[in-house]
Parts: sequence; structure tokens; C-alpha cells
Amino acid sequence: MEIAIIAHDGKKDEMLAFIQKNRAILSREGIELIATGTTGGIAQKEGFEVLRMLSGPLGGDAQIAARVAEGKTNMVLFFKDPLGKHAHEPDINMLLRVCDVHNVPLATNEASAQLLLHAIE
Repeated sequence: MEIAIIAHDGKKDEMLAFIQKNRAILSREGIELIATGTTGGIAQKEGFEVLRMLSGPLGGDAQIAARVAEGKTNMVLFFKDPLGKHAHEPDINMLLRVCDVHNVPLATNEASAQLLLHAIE
């Protein structure tokens, strides 16, 4: 199962705490993590194996959306900063739409991400 992790700059600390708290699930055999560039780098520093895409503003969101459309990514954990402005907002909206079109579970905050991980536990 491939799980994408993405976090806006204002949510990266929250994502770091989340993946550390859920290390047992996210490190299980059969779970593969992908991430946008900076978020993936943070996860790698914590010892997670992560396939890193480009950073979000450079197209990483679009790369992950393509993997969702291809049936490679099975779940997206995207800690969005709802109060921040993001130059790559069209890519973000496209990723959300692609998840809906392809019926891929998407969590945009810690509470919904925790529920999705409990579902696969």
C-alpha cells in the first residue's frame, strides 16, 4: 500500500509529530511512503524510507496526483494550512479532485489521518 504524505510549511511540525506517533503503522511491511520533497526530507531524517517527489511549489503535488490517477497511491495524508496562501493552489485543488475522482482516501488534518491509519491497522 502506497501512502503519500504532504504538509504545508505551517503544518510540517504537526506532520512530523504524526508520523513519529504512528511509526509502527507507517513502517510496517507492505507500506510504502511517498512525499513531496521537503516533507519527505523531514521523514527521511527521522529514519523513514520515503520516495521523494519534487517540492510542492515545483510540482510535487502534481506528481502525487498522477500516481493517484495511475492507481499507484492508495491513500493521501495532506496536512493543509487552511489559513496560508499558496502559489501552487491549483495543483493542490487538482490533487484533491483526483483523489475524489479515483476514490482514494484523503485526510487533510491529523484527526482524519489518524482515522485512516486506524482503518488499515
